[in-house]
Amino acid sequence: MRFIIEILLTGLAFFIGAKLVPGVAIDGFGNAIIASVLIALANATIGFILRLLTFPINFLTLGLVSFIITVLMILLVDNMMTSFNTSGFIAAAFLAIVVALIKAVFSAVVGEKE
Repeated sequence: MRFIIEILLTGLAFFIGAKLVPGVAIDGFGNAIIASVLIALANATIGFILRLLTFPINFLTLGLVSFIITVLMILLVDNMMTSFNTSGFIAAAFLAIVVALIKAVFSAVVGEKE
């Protein structure tokens, strides 16, 4: 049950983020859920491999490369879906920041199950 709630909250975060960030468009809440799941899968597979390969640079830049990889995964999903569009790297970067902030607020409100 917790997993389904997490998926719905992440989809809601993407839907709200798409409304707040100029240059990002998503066609409905269902597509936001699909986009968030695809971004999570891309981060878990391709992103993981890229993070392993770029670990020394990531260590030197204090995690900036991980953020760039996340933005690249958003752009990858943007190219895969017709109902999710970003206008470029900057819009995807702002979307990643806004979604992370919204998810942090959701985590603070919902809390962790003990």
